[in-house]
Amino acid sequence: MIEKLRNAALSLLSKAVASRPLSLRDPAHWRNRDPYDAPAGQAPTAKGVLGLSAVWACVNLLAGTQASLPLMVYRTDRSGARTTASDHPLYRILHDSPNSLQTALDFWEFMCASLELWGNAYARKVVADGRIVALLPIMPDLPMVEAGRSGLLRYRWTEDGVNYEETSDTVLHIRGFGGNPLGGMSTLAFGARAFGLAIAVDQAAGSMFRNGLRPSVVVSFQDFLTQEQRDQIEEGLTKKFSGAMNAGRPFVAEGGSDLKVLSINPEDAQMLESRGFSVEEVCRFFGVPPFMVGHTEKTTSWGTGLAEQVLAFQKFTLRRRTKRIEQALEKQLLNSQDRAEGIVIEFNMEGLLRGSSSERASFYQSGLTNGWMTINQVRALENMPPVAGGDVPRMQSQNVPITQVQMATALPAA
Repeated sequence: MIEKLRNAALSLLSKAVASRPLSLRDPAHWRNRDPYDAPAGQAPTAKGVLGLSAVWACVNLLAGTQASLPLMVYRTDRSGARTTASDHPLYRILHDSPNSLQTALDFWEFMCASLELWGNAYARKVVADGRIVALLPIMPDLPMVEAGRSGLLRYRWTEDGVNYEETSDTVLHIRGFGGNPLGGMSTLAFGARAFGLAIAVDQAAGSMFRNGLRPSVVVSFQDFLTQEQRDQIEEGLTKKFSGAMNAGRPFVAEGGSDLKVLSINPEDAQMLESRGFSVEEVCRFFGVPPFMVGHTEKTTSWGTGLAEQVLAFQKFTLRRRTKRIEQALEKQLLNSQDRAEGIVIEFNMEGLLRGSSSERASFYQSGLTNGWMTINQVRALENMPPVAGGDVPRMQSQNVPITQVQMATALPAA
């Protein structure tokens, strides 16, 4: 009878899950209704995953680096010349302050962190007089996303006791890696096993070292102890020799006892290796070189060194993330008039690509010598004011065709 009731309940539950619309908050959306087995009983949550130093460092690095890049609005004319559109209404919102409570750095750091963990970033568009005047961020785990019959996406969520029901016309939705129209793939969901294992290893290590009295010392006696003697010895060891404050305190052996010190055992060594492997696993999920989060055991595993790894991080990790944000903003924030005027939105990557003084000097010398840069352009890149006559392109004239070389007048014979 109990088995029949259980089967009936499971049948009703499966029908209810199958009939409801898929939501990005539903783990079955990405797990194909086949939940991951959390190792060691660990079910990772956003708070628990961010408690891992490697995850915190990766998300902080990626979100902070992208948010620190200036998000620019440009206007391109018919000749292809591009100028900063500082007079456009979106310039102040994207570059300076998206809303009255956040700076641009705060807002984009939140949006980028949402993309890294949940695979989606949401913001509500505040419209006045037909134009966007602010962007208000939405917690990424709140919205329920559904495809509406009109072709628009519907977003429903509750925040601070207020129910919201918006469409894709009023919500900015930036999708992460592998995103379909409903949203991107969640790193928290797909990395559940790796994150759960890392959490389990961290908790096991904490349990081992919490009291400071590890099984690294063995006190042996020639004869069997009574229960009273055993209790006295264990209580004395716990009070006098456990904890960091009692580290190095001398132990007095008496009554035929012998003290033996043990080195780190293979199980402890394996745990240390597992913790290092967990860091590398986390870095793989986020595409971050391990040395950039303080893991320096293998510092030159790719390229010719750290400089090559930093360059690869900029090219293959940051570039596609910033491009994803740029295209989402252009698609969802610009109107037909903006596109007709040639308005584009881009991150300024010059700060990341800025080389050393000698590298910049060589680059500028090539531009000035060959005429594809002017003096004022160079001065602007170095945050220096323009000078008179600095807008005229110049080039060296030594390398000219031989037919244009003026022949010197031959001296008359003596």
